[in-house]
Amino acid sequence: MNAPMPLPKYHQVYLVLRERLMAAGDGAAVQPEFELMKEFNVGRVTVRRALSTLVAEGLISRAPGRGTRVAARPTDTTLPQDNAERADLLANLVNVSLSTKAQVLSLETIKAPDDVARALRLDADRMVQKAVRVRRTKSGPVSYITTHVPIALAKGITPQQLARKPLLTLLEESGLTLGKAQQNVSARLADAVVAEWLGVAIGSALLSVRRVVYDTDDRPIQLLMGLYRPDRYEYQMKLSRMGGVDARVWVDAELAANVL
Repeated sequence: MNAPMPLPKYHQVYLVLRERLMAAGDGAAVQPEFELMKEFNVGRVTVRRALSTLVAEGLISRAPGRGTRVAARPTDTTLPQDNAERADLLANLVNVSLSTKAQVLSLETIKAPDDVARALRLDADRMVQKAVRVRRTKSGPVSYITTHVPIALAKGITPQQLARKPLLTLLEESGLTLGKAQQNVSARLADAVVAEWLGVAIGSALLSVRRVVYDTDDRPIQLLMGLYRPDRYEYQMKLSRMGGVDARVWVDAELAANVL
């Protein structure tokens, strides 16, 4: 496999900073230029170009005496609210999972980190089931996925089940009814671990998806954080002037006809 062409340094810095903004609140301070230069081992011109890109996207603001701060949190993409559209899209996500083969790397019960606890609205009982999986097609690995599910909803789920069925299907089989989903789509650079599992070069750009799935009682039941090879995975969305949404995902060209 030919290694992908390396991204320009400024774009690598931009992608990492943009990902950090996903977890930052409005008005949060961004590191000074000299700290970013030291962290990324780059010059001032590179850092300023990355920051200028973020300013142009309206994600940060820069003002004398105030420094660089988060201007606005990246907007969530809310999946369709109409029952028929929502059911169709969630079914499409499950169908994509069925079109791939899962390898379960780990399955454990842990105390939810703060960001996971917030996303799943966990209070006193912060125990969750964390699963890490790699999904593949005949062409090779597609995604590196980490999911968190409240432990009360994940009881009985085994690695063998996760290898055979999508997690959303297992949750439905346990008696839950899927409702809406909310997600962010961004980009992230592959670290050493993810790069090895996905068969890409370290520092390659990956599609990053953060999705929270709710049941029909508006209760968060799953937090998914997925990293996808952009050459084997695509998320397509059509928006109408009336607010309707038609969204689809596909994995690999050879599967597009079945998935779309």
